[in-house]
Amino acid sequence: MPRLMGVDIPNDKPTIISLQYLFGVGQKISRELCHKAGVDPQARARDLREDELARLAALLDKDYTVEGQLRRQRSQNISRLKDIGCYRGIRHRRGLPVRGQRTRTNARTRKGPKKTVAGKKGVKDMR
Repeated sequence: MPRLMGVDIPNDKPTIISLQYLFGVGQKISRELCHKAGVDPQARARDLREDELARLAALLDKDYTVEGQLRRQRSQNISRLKDIGCYRGIRHRRGLPVRGQRTRTNARTRKGPKKTVAGKKGVKDMR
């Protein structure tokens, strides 16, 4: 398996697909990388030569923010929002949806599994 930026990319997939296994590389960037590095996008990743891998790694390092650097940047952005105490930061801190979604129903991904609260007992008639 070829290794790029500390990640094993799949052998038996086309290069354009294999590059998308890197965090921060999607279809568009993958296509651009293949074009800039002069690599055949449809060639299997196992057929890449060492110099082609080196060119891809150099391009990724120089022109794009991917993998660990991108993860670090994202977490720093979120922690900055939390530190300044803005609305989005508070939502991140509380583990609630950040972008205006409703929370009365849905939002289970952010809130986690239901925490059932016991219902109120019927109030006895006061006579």
